Amino acid sequence: MGAEIGVCGGKSSKPYFVHPTAVVEEGAEIGEGTRIWHFAHVRAGAKIGRNCNIGKGVYIDVGVEIGDRVKIQNFVSVYRGVKVEDDVFLGPHATLTNDLYPRSFNEDWEVVPTLIKRGASIGANATIVCGVTIGEYAMVGAGAVVTKDVPPHALVYGNPARVRGFVCYCGRPLDLSKPVREDEEAVTFRCGRCGREVRILKKHLALLER
Repeated sequence: MGAEIGVCGGKSSKPYFVHPTAVVEEGAEIGEGTRIWHFAHVRAGAKIGRNCNIGKGVYIDVGVEIGDRVKIQNFVSVYRGVKVEDDVFLGPHATLTNDLYPRSFNEDWEVVPTLIKRGASIGANATIVCGVTIGEYAMVGAGAVVTKDVPPHALVYGNPARVRGFVCYCGRPLDLSKPVREDEEAVTFRCGRCGREVRILKKHLALLER
C-alpha cells in the first residue's frame, strides 16, 4: 500500500492506513492493519478494531464500537449506539439508525442501541431499525428493512424483513429438508457447500416463512 497516511495526510508511523481525504477525529481508536478510504469520517470516541476495511464515504459516529476484521462497504452510515462485533460485513449504503421517534426539533431524544453479532452480513441498501440484535452469522438481504431481532444463521429479507431460511458459516443456504441430527432444543444441518454443521434452535426454525 505504500506509506501509511496520517489524519492530516502526511506520512505517519501509525500501524493503520488513512486516505488523505478521510477524516479521523482526535480521540478515535483505530486498530493495527485497518484501512480507512476516501472521504470516510470517523468521529471522536469511535473504536475500530484490527484489520478492518472502511470504504469510501463511510460515516462512523461518536462512540460506535467495531470489532476486528470488519468490512464496511461504501457510503454506509453507522450511528451512535451501534456495536459491530468481529467478522461482520456491511454492504454498500446500509444504514444503522439510533432513534425510534425522530423529530428534527427533539432535544431530549434517547439513543436506542443496536448489536450486530459476530460473522453477520448486512446486504446493500438494507436499513436496520435501532433496538434490534442481528445474530451470529445471520444474512440480511439487499434492501431489507429489519425491525425485529434476527436469529443466528437466519436469512432475512423484505420490508419488513422476515426469516426466509438459514445459512451456513460460509453464507450458503442450508437444505432444511436434510437434517443431520435432532435433540429437544435444536436441529443440526450440514452445509452442502463447505460441509460444516450448523445447529439451529427449533424456536428459530418456527419463525421460518413457508
